Order: sequence, then C-alpha cells, then structure tokens
Amino acid sequence: MNKKIDKILVPIDGSKNSIRGLEMAISVGINSGATITCVYSLGIIPHSEFQAEDSIKGRVDKEIKKTMKEAATLATQKGIKFRERIMHGDAGYNIIKLAHDKKENYDLIVIGSRGRSTIKELFLGSVSNYVVHASKIPVLIVK
Repeated sequence: MNKKIDKILVPIDGSKNSIRGLEMAISVGINSGATITCVYSLGIIPHSEFQAEDSIKGRVDKEIKKTMKEAATLATQKGIKFRERIMHGDAGYNIIKLAHDKKENYDLIVIGSRGRSTIKELFLGSVSNYVVHASKIPVLIVK
C-alpha cells in the first residue's frame, strides 16, 4: 500500500530535537510535496505561580514567534508550504487532538524524541512517548 503524504504535523518547541524533527519533515515534504504544519503547544502558567505574569507572557510570545519564524524560513526556503498553529494546554493531548481532527486530515506526525522538558525519561520524552502510543496515524520519531 502506497499512501501519499500530503499533510505533515510537526510539534515544535525550539529545542534542537524539535528542529531536527522539522528538518526531517522537510525532507519528507520535498519528496512528497506535502504541506507542513508546525504546532507549538504552550503550557498554562498557573496564576498563583507568577506575579509578573504579563512580562512572562510577553517573553513567551516573543519566543514562540521567533521559533515559528525560523521554522517557516527553513520550510519555505526548501519550497515547502508552511502553516503554524499555537495551542494552549498539555502538549501531548493537543498534538493528538490536532492530528486526529478530521478537517485537518494529517498523514504523518514527525516529532523530536525529546523537547525542552527538564525531566529526562529513559528512552523517549514524555510527549513523544504519549504521541506514539495515542496516535492513530503514523509517527516518525527523530533523534
């Protein structure tokens, strides 16, 4: 069975592994003519944790914009159609929710083996591990 890959979902957080995931997705996209959608899932900052929430939000927004701009530049320089999505909440849940959205109809998820998480798991990062086990579409993990 040869299924054409038209739409690739790439979770990105600015880490080296997520950029490697994007680079792999670009390679796949070049060969298949796919559109890449990068998704940045922003965890919710508890109000009780930060008094200066607005300044933190401003820095986070600036970082997300910078990360997405770099991702778009990498993709478009190679002739890949690029889309971006920013979601709030649990990264693994958001990735799966978007990947399984019938309106989006993604063919493949390409994800780095670990993101920016401070806690290192034995083999895979917690988000990539969750995505592999919960996804109904193929997942390519990039180390």
